[in-house]
Amino acid sequence: MAPKGDNVLVSSKKLEKIFCMKGGKGESSYANNSKAQAMHARSMLHLLKETLDRVQLSSPEVPFVVADLGCSSGSNTINTVDVIIRHMAKRYEASGYDLPEFSAFFSDLPSNDFNTLFQLLPPMANHGGSMEETLAADSHRSYFAAGVPGSFYRQLFPSRCIDLFHSAFSLHWLSQVPESVIDKRSAAYNKGKVFIHGAKESTANAYKKQFQTDLGSFLKLRGKELKKGGSMFLVCLGRTSVDPTDQSGPGLLFGTHFQDAWDDLVQEGLITNEKRDSFNIPMYASSLQDFKEVVEADGSFTINKLEIFKGGSPLVVSQPDDAAEVGQALANSCRSVAGVLVDAHIGDQLSNELFSRVEKKGTGQAKELLEHIQFLHVVASLSLA
Repeated sequence: MAPKGDNVLVSSKKLEKIFCMKGGKGESSYANNSKAQAMHARSMLHLLKETLDRVQLSSPEVPFVVADLGCSSGSNTINTVDVIIRHMAKRYEASGYDLPEFSAFFSDLPSNDFNTLFQLLPPMANHGGSMEETLAADSHRSYFAAGVPGSFYRQLFPSRCIDLFHSAFSLHWLSQVPESVIDKRSAAYNKGKVFIHGAKESTANAYKKQFQTDLGSFLKLRGKELKKGGSMFLVCLGRTSVDPTDQSGPGLLFGTHFQDAWDDLVQEGLITNEKRDSFNIPMYASSLQDFKEVVEADGSFTINKLEIFKGGSPLVVSQPDDAAEVGQALANSCRSVAGVLVDAHIGDQLSNELFSRVEKKGTGQAKELLEHIQFLHVVASLSLA
């Protein structure tokens, strides 16, 4: 028998200790499987810059501080922070101000691979030069950098110390799997499934409630940590359907071939029904209405912009006609974001078996995958009320 992992407990504290995007620089690492996120982020830069233009400029004697929440371990967060710093520097210059010092906090759960992230950071420019000279040196970093481990559903910073919060492709991750979803006595018990795509209404409502509770906590805390005149730019997976059991792109990513792979392990006797049913992806693609209700109920922020943005496919392949490459891209994409949870639940050996099946299924349905799997994003620009 293959070794079994320990069950992932649904409590937020337990999830905080183990959950992260897959670290390192290997084939299934997040660093090597986040090209789609990079492309989607670049396509939204005009929206990010609109938010940056709303941030109130403070005294040049006070550092300008940006925090990226859910930074993960690839270069995407570094590229985005660089765009933010350079745009804000231009704003200071255009207003006739001296440039302040810039500081960036990279934040994620303690299990995040901060080592890989910091290895990707360019060197800090020589302090002998001016900030203008530093910004002109493309190969150097023009800001002080620090890592902040912790859940963004808890307080991360002292009050009134951040000018801008940025968070992309992270807020759809819940603080925990709703307890009722893996409770056999509950009407929301997600029997036979590992995600809410196509699940019962009661299951989906439990996920929706968890999302709105978590987002409410996030907004309340950021409202305390932002400086007066500060803003936030948030991007998370979204959907256009009013039905939360239709999870759009994430539904196709985790509710089809990934689901079928779990079912294969059950049918082959490698795991029990109960083992599969006690695993659920703690993710929720929000509708605009879901999101808007929480922002308005919290009251800390004014909505500058709230829209659904078409991000495109999460599968980036060099040869679309190569079915094997598409299947591998599907398996690597799933594993880069959920592999750590699968490993913890069923152990490394069975995890390898599961993702091997995902790859085979993706290869067999390559054309359909590329045609149909598209991600939508909720994009929110918020300013402190």
